[in-house]
Amino acid sequence: MLQAHDELLHHSLCFAKSLALTVALDLRIPDAIHHHGGGATLLQIIAETGLHPSKLRALGRLMRVLTVTGTFSVQQPPAGSDDDEAVVVYRLTAASRFLVSDEVSTATTLAPFVSLALQPIAASPHALGICAWFRQEQHEPSPYGLAFRQTPTLWEHADDVNALLNKGMVADSRFLMPIVLRQCGEMFRGINSLVDVGGGHGGAAAAIAAAFPPLQEKPKISAHVKCSVLDLPHVVAGAPSDGNVHFVAGNMFESIPPATAVFLKKTLHDWGDDECVKILKNCKQAIPPRDAGGKVIILDVVVGYKQSNIKHQETQVMFDLYMMAVNGVERDEQEWKKIFAEAGFKDYKILPVIGDVSVIIEVYP
Repeated sequence: MLQAHDELLHHSLCFAKSLALTVALDLRIPDAIHHHGGGATLLQIIAETGLHPSKLRALGRLMRVLTVTGTFSVQQPPAGSDDDEAVVVYRLTAASRFLVSDEVSTATTLAPFVSLALQPIAASPHALGICAWFRQEQHEPSPYGLAFRQTPTLWEHADDVNALLNKGMVADSRFLMPIVLRQCGEMFRGINSLVDVGGGHGGAAAAIAAAFPPLQEKPKISAHVKCSVLDLPHVVAGAPSDGNVHFVAGNMFESIPPATAVFLKKTLHDWGDDECVKILKNCKQAIPPRDAGGKVIILDVVVGYKQSNIKHQETQVMFDLYMMAVNGVERDEQEWKKIFAEAGFKDYKILPVIGDVSVIIEVYP
């Protein structure tokens, strides 16, 4: 079932390969690499394309998609050197040599033909927004905001998109949470209360509450977890009222209700590092010390973690490009570790128990 889940996710994100290629042609990345003899660092590509240095990390994420999917190749720095993306060298492959324009090379080019094939993608709001976003200095508005000419973030819209988002996340929770509870339900034992931050209409919280009900309902169950959901007022207003989950209207950037544990299911990948640190600091204030059971439970992607299957690697990096539309980020372990430390947490543990795309991370104060 998890393999089928991952397969569907992969196919639904395959447009991101074409999107990445569209952005690469728009920014003339093949020309930039060709100008440096067929191999260039991120800093050299930034300089050659005229992008602002603030786009360095985003360019690295784009190039990660283009290398994992085979458009370019990547030469990592020698073992033992500093982990600096600027010294990674990206090289043209046989395929991407055909993408060098005839303006800078006398070799045969297929760039106009590929651009023609990509036209439906290139003309889409998503592609127009992300190409324009790369060329601006600031990070706001997001590619989504540029594409749809909206200044508020996606999450603030109480419209059809928001309704689709909530229905989608409930469906995702309905599938994933029974697996999470079966594979690592023990991590919820000893937790008296849990708040699902950004939990939408409570799909995940309802599954946890049902697995650990009040003692009088199932005497053989040794633990009861009181579950609540924190989300924006317009989200909570549309939440079901007939379940065993308590809904709290609020803002995770301001405060989080106190609980033994905080649950973040595919929430942090919606936000940049600074926002994630702020959310996690509020989480830390909401929970007790580790020896009293306090912890944050994150269900999200850790890019490249114990990953050998190329299709699963593609899924992760394509999902990252997809999240770039709202200035979100799919992070590798070192990036997660950095924001945990900045938020004041002491330790974490990764549990790869729910397939090959997402994992559970337990973070301890």
